[in-house]
Amino acid sequence: MNNILEVHNIVKHYSAHTALDDVSLSVPKGQIFGLLGPNGAGKTSLIRIINQITGPDEGKILFNGEPLQEKHIAQIGYLPEERGLYKKMKVGEQLLYLARLKGLSKAEAMDKLKTWFVKFDIKTWWDKSIEDLSKGMQQKIQFVATVLHEPKLIILDEPFSGFDPINANLIKDEILELRDKGASIIFSTHRMESVEELCDHVALIHKSKKILDGSKKELKEQFKNGTYTVEFTGTLSVTESIFTIQEIKPLEDTVQRAILKLQPGTSVNQLLGSVMNQVDLRLFSENIPSMNEIFIRAVSS
Repeated sequence: MNNILEVHNIVKHYSAHTALDDVSLSVPKGQIFGLLGPNGAGKTSLIRIINQITGPDEGKILFNGEPLQEKHIAQIGYLPEERGLYKKMKVGEQLLYLARLKGLSKAEAMDKLKTWFVKFDIKTWWDKSIEDLSKGMQQKIQFVATVLHEPKLIILDEPFSGFDPINANLIKDEILELRDKGASIIFSTHRMESVEELCDHVALIHKSKKILDGSKKELKEQFKNGTYTVEFTGTLSVTESIFTIQEIKPLEDTVQRAILKLQPGTSVNQLLGSVMNQVDLRLFSENIPSMNEIFIRAVSS
């Protein structure tokens, strides 16, 4: 079994609204899976079904090859977008309580908490009340609560919300380390730069339907448009049916930059040869779409 989670033909209705319409996807083991979509697309509904907060109207979910059931809750860690800590409780008391709910003994929880408190440099926070912590500090505590029991599947909904750049990098490094240690991670976010940096695989839900699904590499290949950026000195003109010039502009001194569109039936080597025969080439690169560009194009089409 290469997938930690398989979602098959899930349908979910709320009154007259269809939140999920025949959605299927697979989350590979040991990867970071980006679950993307505009607000209201259906992502949160799917996450709630995976966490067994609600149930689907149709379809099924397999967890590690088995039908999803109550026993799997202990193998899932969930960091919701809307954080939910008990404000009056002390940090240590809170984390021990949540760890026990996930099946850890007090001794196991204490041992693991010591490691995380040192790692996050929060050794003095044990007796602080949650309400006395800043939003970013509370986020750290909730992240620890999410991963403390070493779940097989970790679901992170906007995990960087409220973090300054330093702490966002800290959490990013921890996410990558958890993946490298074998955890599978569903990562839901609107920050496409985080998707670019972290995700191995991506699915996009729009208007309750899945419209994209694949590895990041596959999706970038799918959305390439056959254009190349060149920087050069000299005069570039279209003398053969190899390329068209989509844009050209001066940079500094006598250097120019152009966007070239490769014509159907021609190769990159032909394009490069044609350009080098005309100008002094400084830069030649294929234009690979960013995840942000792919997101916008997919949702707009």
